Amino acid sequence: MTDYKVQRPQGVSVAVTDLGGDGPVVVLLHGLAGSSRELLPTANALDGYRVILMDQRGHGLSSRIPEDLSRAAFVGDVVAVLEELVPGQRATLVGQSMGAHTAFLAAAARPDLVEGLVMLEGHVAGNEDLSEADGIGRYFASWPVPFKDEAAAREFLGDDPIVDAWIAFLQPTEDGLIPRFDAAVMQRTIEAVHEPRWVQWEALKVPTLAIFAKHGMFSEADKDELFRRRPRADRIDLAGGSHDAHLDAFDLWVDALRDWLSGNRPCSPGLSSLTEASAYCAPGLEQADPQEEFLNGA
Repeated sequence: MTDYKVQRPQGVSVAVTDLGGDGPVVVLLHGLAGSSRELLPTANALDGYRVILMDQRGHGLSSRIPEDLSRAAFVGDVVAVLEELVPGQRATLVGQSMGAHTAFLAAAARPDLVEGLVMLEGHVAGNEDLSEADGIGRYFASWPVPFKDEAAAREFLGDDPIVDAWIAFLQPTEDGLIPRFDAAVMQRTIEAVHEPRWVQWEALKVPTLAIFAKHGMFSEADKDELFRRRPRADRIDLAGGSHDAHLDAFDLWVDALRDWLSGNRPCSPGLSSLTEASAYCAPGLEQADPQEEFLNGA
């Protein structure tokens, strides 16, 4: 395991952890207010792959308050990491929530660098309700930081799975523990995510898997619209889990991810399936390449 800092314009640094290896490259991207640390269990479960984890700008050990929080800046960070760490190689981008959105836009912008895309609890439709981003900002600003200790943090934050990840990576200071992100930065970041990106989604030619949790944040109509607009994408509905299924439905999530990465993909593009169902092509059955069919106008 090797840690890097990739330097970006305006003095921004992006923290990267490269687990090494000679296998296919997989880049993991966390969600809003998260960090790469919460995806380490996923990384460690991907035997045979060269896994790279990023702290997206404004998160984790990357620059805390970058001036540029545009979606283009986040995409540029992914591209810079790929070009610096694995030049000449294509990668599969795997993201959760906001990280899925970053991964999707990077795949749309630079398909020459991306051979696959996996979106866990991610979407491209945006959100017209401006108050939601404002509410997220107010929530993070309401934290009574610094926390005296982890017990004080948990008393305020509760016991959701994402809270465990937040608490495990709080930053120690002389006055107590603080989050490794800024509330205003989180609000500005999610505001950009909430802009609709259907044009990029419909034009995307990279093989794609969208995974949704049973108790995730998207309605059936939200999910169906994603595949109505791009029916060649693959879909898996997990039998459990929340929006943070990589934490609270880990085995289901990792099994689905490993199956898809290994080429064991749903026989019908766009198929909605529970992970325990026999939704995948049996070994030895020939399966058409969705990207090739797309490019050939099938």
